[in-house]
Amino acid sequence: MMLQSRHSLFDLSGKLAIVTGGGSGLGREFCDVLAEFGADIVCSDLNRERAEETCAIVRSYGINARAVEMDVSKYDQVQAMFELVERTFGRLDVLINNAGIINKRSPIHQLDPIEWHRVVNVNLHGTFYCMKEGLSLMMKQGKGSIINNASVTGLCGTEPEVGMIAPYATSKSAVIGLTRQAAAEYGRYGIRVNSIAPGWHLGTNLGSSSGTKRSEEELKAWRQLLDSKTPMRRTGDPRELRGLVLYLASDASSFVTGQVIASDGGWACV
Repeated sequence: MMLQSRHSLFDLSGKLAIVTGGGSGLGREFCDVLAEFGADIVCSDLNRERAEETCAIVRSYGINARAVEMDVSKYDQVQAMFELVERTFGRLDVLINNAGIINKRSPIHQLDPIEWHRVVNVNLHGTFYCMKEGLSLMMKQGKGSIINNASVTGLCGTEPEVGMIAPYATSKSAVIGLTRQAAAEYGRYGIRVNSIAPGWHLGTNLGSSSGTKRSEEELKAWRQLLDSKTPMRRTGDPRELRGLVLYLASDASSFVTGQVIASDGGWACV
């Protein structure tokens, strides 16, 4: 097998990528790096205005980008988006299930069941809905890469001082299980399914909150706590996930499936 050039190994030209929750934070970073390497982008978000902003940014690379307003927890909306993608582009090469929310900080015994279902409906059910529709499209072309945004909290628990986020952690652990099962089922169709498990990547609304509002003083103390518990003694930057996502989206990872790759500064190993 001939080795590919450094450029072609990561080249996404002519490919189409869907990124859910692409209107801000990590989703915007993912849209940007995939577009930089040539992929056309469908950016879905609850907030259409933010999705349009992302599309305006990535069009600077000379690619096609389309914004779609969608709630991943509503299956009919997910179906409608994938039908639109099939009609408009006729293909799907990369699906990044990034949309997610975090719960209000609460110990399990005091947790409101409504809050539990709110988080699970988005983080787990939304990922399942998008995978169900995305897999059907990818099977038609015999190839594709699905990247599920899980979390280091899906790999290990967190102490109360860090975050009492049982619904979030449970939903992300379930996403990891779904990733592995899908990889086992769909590898024969040329479809790869992997998860990334970000640690504490501050600089996004989700990563900077851990499910609770804090004063500036409390936030500073919380960040110092995260630094002290991370072997690399710092938190991550959202941009540090770009290379990992590009790797999993491209042919550079052509024999990688069913994996959960943490970008956490060593958090999960201690």
